[in-house]
Amino acid sequence: MGRVSDRVCIVTGAAQGIGRAIGEALLIEGAKVCFADINGEKVAEVAEANRSRFDRQVTSAAVDVTNREQVRAMIAHTVETFGRLDVKFNNAGVNKPMNFMDVTEDNWNFIMGVNGLGCMIGMQEAARQMIAQGTGGKIINTASIASRQGFDNVAPYCASKFAVVSLTQSGARDLAKHDITVTGFAPGVVATEMWEQVDQDLLAIGASERPGQAMEEFSAAILKGRVATPQDITGTTTFLASRESDYMTGQIVMIDGGMTLV
Repeated sequence: MGRVSDRVCIVTGAAQGIGRAIGEALLIEGAKVCFADINGEKVAEVAEANRSRFDRQVTSAAVDVTNREQVRAMIAHTVETFGRLDVKFNNAGVNKPMNFMDVTEDNWNFIMGVNGLGCMIGMQEAARQMIAQGTGGKIINTASIASRQGFDNVAPYCASKFAVVSLTQSGARDLAKHDITVTGFAPGVVATEMWEQVDQDLLAIGASERPGQAMEEFSAAILKGRVATPQDITGTTTFLASRESDYMTGQIVMIDGGMTLV
């Protein structure tokens, strides 16, 4: 028996990177997983790649997390497929670095929309399903080292991840009466497609001078001495989805190799 055997989970932002790794780790531990992403074609390929091994434990959904109707449809699809919803990972996130004085309303609204509003909608709609079931559940949000301190070239991203921490605490307080826990985790520098894009964006706005410089500079502060892989994150995410974390709520777990000590 795995740590999350028969638990029905949704993971957003699951077409690649941390989200895909979270979903695949849950499958290995016995969960039934809906991989969800705005890139419906790519996330369907991820689900198909896992279906030969896990068969009926896998499905996928295309979803824009800022669109409430699409979020409701994703949850309905999952419940229709697996019978209920036990765990919801609000992992979808975006970043688009801009120097602080150059940040525009469009940049702010795009990042805060996906990372902030998307998290809020995901929490609300998952909670509605869990309350209707009457069986409790777990909501798990993806924060960041940027939820603990501000960085000059990614101010809207930092603000959005500070918001994730606040939403986690607020949701934990409100949903405890329904036996729904709300937790989160905060990765540091992780070798994913998103970090590769951030590195290119920082180069483009003159915040770094050569490819790879940004990741090297951020990594210099990691006590573990190396950048994380997505698999470094999944031990904690599976724990948060499991019964082992049932007495934890309102907390954000740092998984950054000791980069930010709080």
